[in-house]
Amino acid sequence: MTYKEYEYKNKPDYIQIETTIVCNAKCDFCTQHKVTRRPVKMEEKVWKKIIDDTRGLGITYRPFLLNEPFADDRMLEICKYIKLDKTAKLEFNTNGSLLTPKLSDELLETGVDIMRFSIDGFFKEEYQKRRKGLDFDTVVKNAEYFCNSSKQKGTFTEVRMIGFPNTEEEQKAFKDKWSKFATSVLITDLYRYPWEGQTEPLLKPCLKIRKEMFFYVDGRATLCCWDTNERCIIGDIKKEKAMDIWNGEVLKDLRKKLDQGERDKVLLCSRCDAYKNVDFEQK
Repeated sequence: MTYKEYEYKNKPDYIQIETTIVCNAKCDFCTQHKVTRRPVKMEEKVWKKIIDDTRGLGITYRPFLLNEPFADDRMLEICKYIKLDKTAKLEFNTNGSLLTPKLSDELLETGVDIMRFSIDGFFKEEYQKRRKGLDFDTVVKNAEYFCNSSKQKGTFTEVRMIGFPNTEEEQKAFKDKWSKFATSVLITDLYRYPWEGQTEPLLKPCLKIRKEMFFYVDGRATLCCWDTNERCIIGDIKKEKAMDIWNGEVLKDLRKKLDQGERDKVLLCSRCDAYKNVDFEQK
């Protein structure tokens, strides 16, 4: 089947930066615990170069990848550096456990634009089974505080729960509670990372690559944020400019393959079933 080729802009809309590989949770459904790359924290000159290379482009920065962003004690400093660019936006996805009221106030003052909480449970007992290593009461308290405090700042907030099987009652209670606090409440699918049990390629295009760019803690750029084991490196910010990577031949070739649904020709994507229910002929 032939699909319509996507028209890529000469810059990404979103850039994710893995400022650290650390996460304080041990969730069974996440591949973060398999990450072994180093250093543990991205060097200052590396994260600054990613930001400096893309200033003035209207980028939404996501200072996290397969990690908990607030496990990096430099995060407030990083946010302030990003926000020196008046066109830049800041977006987070957090488990909420380390987002204290004090840090919330500081981030809101800095100008965080979007905060998404992955809470994944309404019942404490069920939550503790899923989000191992975190304290439910602390997470709820922190999320409530941020959501309430953010309203006068106009910050978009979202609280998410994975739609685990047979949790319809819990999902309803979750929505009822968090709709009183957050801008949005979302029940998400439990997706599989590439190479997590898939045996055959899904011959479809991909949405993930169209507007987003991803940097590992060591400065290498990867095709996809779900590339746990570094199967598709597309560049290195230590050796190249960010926009040279985005507009380079390596990424152009990968996009061409994926836009035609040829996931089998890209190692990482050859065992990925993301967006399997999307009708790309209508996109």
